[in-house]
Amino acid sequence: MKTIPGGVCAAAGFAANGVHCGIRVGHDARDLALIVSTSEKPASAAAVYTTNKVKGAPLIVTAEHIADGGARAIICNSGNANTCNADGYDIAQKMSEIAAAELGFSAKDIVVASTGVIGQPLCVDPIAKAMPALASGLQASEEGSTAAEQGIMTTDTVEKQFAVSFELPSIDGSQVVCHVGGIAKGSGMIHPNMATMLVFITTDVAIDAELLHEVLVGDVQDSFNMVSVDGDTSTNDMVVVLANGEAGNAPIMEASPALDIFKEALAHVTQALCRMIAHDGEGATRLLTSMVSGAREKDIARTVAKAIICSSLVKAAFFGADANWGRILCAIGYCGAEVDIDKVDVDLESTKGRIAVCRDGSGVPFDEDIAKEILLEDEIDIIVNLKDGDGTATAWGCDLTYDYVKINGDYRT
Repeated sequence: MKTIPGGVCAAAGFAANGVHCGIRVGHDARDLALIVSTSEKPASAAAVYTTNKVKGAPLIVTAEHIADGGARAIICNSGNANTCNADGYDIAQKMSEIAAAELGFSAKDIVVASTGVIGQPLCVDPIAKAMPALASGLQASEEGSTAAEQGIMTTDTVEKQFAVSFELPSIDGSQVVCHVGGIAKGSGMIHPNMATMLVFITTDVAIDAELLHEVLVGDVQDSFNMVSVDGDTSTNDMVVVLANGEAGNAPIMEASPALDIFKEALAHVTQALCRMIAHDGEGATRLLTSMVSGAREKDIARTVAKAIICSSLVKAAFFGADANWGRILCAIGYCGAEVDIDKVDVDLESTKGRIAVCRDGSGVPFDEDIAKEILLEDEIDIIVNLKDGDGTATAWGCDLTYDYVKINGDYRT
């Protein structure tokens, strides 16, 4: 498994672009993105969606379009979520029709996404006017992926792209190089309960659409469902994977060693994007990684890991570089998981070192100055051992700062 540049254009047969069309008024930032599979046939498509009962119209349209397991392109605007609009469904359909007409596809081959302010009318005129330039500027390169990434960003402060290459067997038994790459947006309104961000993933692996969906659903349990910034589950967000088969591997149709390799590659990409999303949480100064081991069951480890990074008190303590480990145990205690608190060990670690703060559910002496030095780094690991089994899980979050309130206090106005 090798990390490579390219984002959604790392996989063969994919091109992307992003432009400013005018949805985001007041600046010239890109606000419209397009990702296209240039393969002759539709790519296998799979998606998971937000569990919020208030769903953006693009999610409903996308679910209808990929019900047959295929898609050719993704169009996404930022600056307006197209949610809670009386004509939202029609607008999302129109977006797909505009893209399809320019690309020569059927509208049902288009995935539609939107992100931004909720409840604001969305006019498609700027999208229609920008579509020729958006399509003609498609690039099968890192530059194309970057342009698309910028087109989906809202309060994000950094671009989020990642890709890997790996080998799978071809039909004749030789090895072929395959790729998985992705881009993501997400900074606020991030909370575990799929999905809580926009993530677009491409791969040139040939894989059955139903199997691809199963793989994605399984992957998000240990990736995007384990990220939290602020405890709010978004209305619009989803994770979409397109697999066009251009690498030339023997098609993956069932459980096999090849499927296991693909799962590993996908996890490399999704978990890297998780870290980027958490690290770029609105107002955040630190990435918090909650690493839980020794759980009786994996689900217990997941529950504990998420409870820690979701705790506002834990998040605030790390903003102040305060080794207030009691808040960590408090979060474990109320999360509802079957845990013997009298067995719990807690360590804190960064590039400055590692320090034990709790053993068997009780505090141990530690040097506060050393602890503070460790916690002043921008990436902190919270290491918890429940000492009750083999279950493990990792969750990603960030600290809670004054700037989070500033950003969200006037987000709409």
